[in-house]
Amino acid sequence: MPNNNTIDVLIVGAGLSGIGAAHHLHERCPQKSFLLLEARDAIGGTWDLFRYPGVRSDSDMYTFGYRFRPWTGDQTLADGPSILQYIRDTAAEAGIDQHIRFGHRVIRAEWSSAHERWTIFARHMETGSVVELTAKFLFNCSGYYRYDKGYTPDFPHIDDFDGTVVHPQHWPEDLDHSGKRVVVIGSGATAVTLVPAMASKANHVVMLQRSPTYVGSVPSQDAVAMFLRRWLPAKAAYTLTRWKNVARSIYIYEVAQRRPKQVKAYLRRMAQAELPEDYPVDVHFNPRYNPWDQRLCAVPDGDLFQAIRSGRASIVTDTIERFTPRGVQLTSGTELEADIVVTATGFTLQMMGGAELVVDGEPVVFSERMTYKGMMLSGVPNSAFTVGYTNSSWTLKADLVSEYVCRILNHMDGQGYAVQVPRADPSLEPSLLLDFGAGYVRRSIDELPRQGPEWPWRMRMNYAADVLSIRHGPLVDNAMEFRRPSTQAKPETTRHTASP
Repeated sequence: MPNNNTIDVLIVGAGLSGIGAAHHLHERCPQKSFLLLEARDAIGGTWDLFRYPGVRSDSDMYTFGYRFRPWTGDQTLADGPSILQYIRDTAAEAGIDQHIRFGHRVIRAEWSSAHERWTIFARHMETGSVVELTAKFLFNCSGYYRYDKGYTPDFPHIDDFDGTVVHPQHWPEDLDHSGKRVVVIGSGATAVTLVPAMASKANHVVMLQRSPTYVGSVPSQDAVAMFLRRWLPAKAAYTLTRWKNVARSIYIYEVAQRRPKQVKAYLRRMAQAELPEDYPVDVHFNPRYNPWDQRLCAVPDGDLFQAIRSGRASIVTDTIERFTPRGVQLTSGTELEADIVVTATGFTLQMMGGAELVVDGEPVVFSERMTYKGMMLSGVPNSAFTVGYTNSSWTLKADLVSEYVCRILNHMDGQGYAVQVPRADPSLEPSLLLDFGAGYVRRSIDELPRQGPEWPWRMRMNYAADVLSIRHGPLVDNAMEFRRPSTQAKPETTRHTASP
């Protein structure tokens, strides 16, 4: 771990993206010093935070795993503890865990063109003191939602409920749902994971949804992956399976965009085949939107459908009028009695981990900036951020972003540059960053950066195209400005240090 106050690359976050970014730097830029600042006291990010029953990935592990480290587990959709161990093992094997300062939340980062440096202010979570560090490059890998606050709507009379209300993001370790009546509010990936997991012990679990979501059953094991592992080295088998799954996901997405009615009918038939005879599929599994306007929910071996068939779980499609002492009163007049209500109602979106960015004294307003290649902000020097795909695995894009950052850093060293900054033409017509219907996106869309009409200002959702342009494409274009060191630039001296 660097002991001085100025490092080459400051990585924000020690979750899946941050550990991956550090590994890429370690391998591709061995001459660079780096440091990770993590607000929590553990590696893993989301996968250390989420402790709710059944927590698992909602993408297959052959694309959700790192490109550089094969996933060797048997599960297609892995459980949370297995993913957390995978991240921790990745960090330990490369010594990345020795480059992390835990309990430090980045609250502000200031770029100085005069000094060609970032000054990063981080609050020590235990003492409350503010630490200052300087870095040549700022790499934000903190995701896009608040860890300390999940989203729960303002439900009328929720305080009248005599039972327990819990958000999946803040699951109590001592919560015992055995034999209890449970209502899970929501219909996204978290809800469809919770329902079958809790149904195995609960008296009954109701998934209360305002509107249906597309749900598809996937095998718990990838037969092709299992076959390839028997005949090929682990790395080769992993790579082939990864690209097979990438090609499949791109194909499904493109077909859904071009022929939404046919894909919708196919998903309906799949659900109907998994459910009891005469089940009201069109009430509970017939969304109002087209496939992939929001993420499809994958359930391993149809576990959600199995829970419904067994009678231990059910789905109610309705809206909430208010909470009562006994449960939830619906607009239809039905009252759902419950001992536990789980508000699987989504995230609170937050860019850059809530940190304030300042460039030469001017605060950066995200909605006034454009994204360059989906990883940098116009007019913000020596900085990148990781945001994954909405139609595929997060890590596919995270790996590409890290590779690109390493390419940029090595290019700058080779050409003698000190600063790089993407510049957007003022004539470019901005549009919303994500054309995506998820509630957490819609609630905060006006706070997100914008995108332009075409690449490199357009954020693509196509991994294969991004591989060609991000991994193998040119680094020099009309939008990227490089500058050599200023003769007047002097490194700043920080006043405080943070303990490892």
